[in-house]
Amino acid sequence: MAVAISSTCPGLYCGRMTVNGSVEGECGVCPRGERANLQKICQRCTESPELYDWLYLGFMAMLPLVLHWFFIEWYSGKKSSSALLQHITAMLECSVSAVVTLLVIEPVGKLTIRSCGVQMLSDWYTMLYNPSPDYINTIHCTQEAVYPLYTIVLIYYAFCLVLMMLLRPLLVKKIACGLGKSDRFKSIYAALYFFPILTVLQAVGGGLLYYAFPYIMLVLSLVTLAVYMSASEIQSFKTLVAKKKRLVVLFSHWLLHAYGIISISRLDKLEQDLPLLALVPGPALFYIVTAKFTEPSRILSEGSNGH
Repeated sequence: MAVAISSTCPGLYCGRMTVNGSVEGECGVCPRGERANLQKICQRCTESPELYDWLYLGFMAMLPLVLHWFFIEWYSGKKSSSALLQHITAMLECSVSAVVTLLVIEPVGKLTIRSCGVQMLSDWYTMLYNPSPDYINTIHCTQEAVYPLYTIVLIYYAFCLVLMMLLRPLLVKKIACGLGKSDRFKSIYAALYFFPILTVLQAVGGGLLYYAFPYIMLVLSLVTLAVYMSASEIQSFKTLVAKKKRLVVLFSHWLLHAYGIISISRLDKLEQDLPLLALVPGPALFYIVTAKFTEPSRILSEGSNGH
């Protein structure tokens, strides 16, 4: 009862609701789309997401698309002509899912969202901050303090999965004639594995990903580019431009590099941050320039000559 009489609410996320302009009720969880302000009163979130929030949502939206493309390429085989159409279909699925997700989130029917904003890491894990004023009874104030950044990603993944199950099996059955019956659906089976993994990743590590995704994107894009260039035996500009596919992979990685740099800098100071984008081609150029010095056959031959 002491909680109801107290002028302020305990805990970080508990608040009182306002009815007709007056504060009423006991301290508790704020309704969805609201958050307790400094006076511990539940206040409707009306802010627009910051650039960094949109970049985070873009990163989480890209994850299933990149995984789709990877597994389509992995299982389609070198001679399969169906890979390109599957790539386009996967992109269509994710794009439509993103648009539909934005339309169903408040304000409904508009391609904009209202956000509570992110103030600190604990905003993502409010279930860990339910207060116990008398050390016996717990006031449950678990809510989506980062509304809607937590649930919007889960909704998007659900739409992606539904659209994939509706479109992809029919498409693959019709066009993937060059593959065996067991192989043609493997990219879909892979998605049935990675979607639950992505969902758990967002549910458990969403807050950590929010702060770490620019660095994860930069590191992974650098590593995958190096692995691809090594596997494709690209050691000069001539071998790089020999196939259009290699240029597509290169430019895709450059876009990911640029995305990571923009996410880290947040473009707070344009005159300082934009020149950083000139670093984007750096890793690929460095690899091509130094690849000939690290050729294993050359190192072995020099070693044998030395002996």
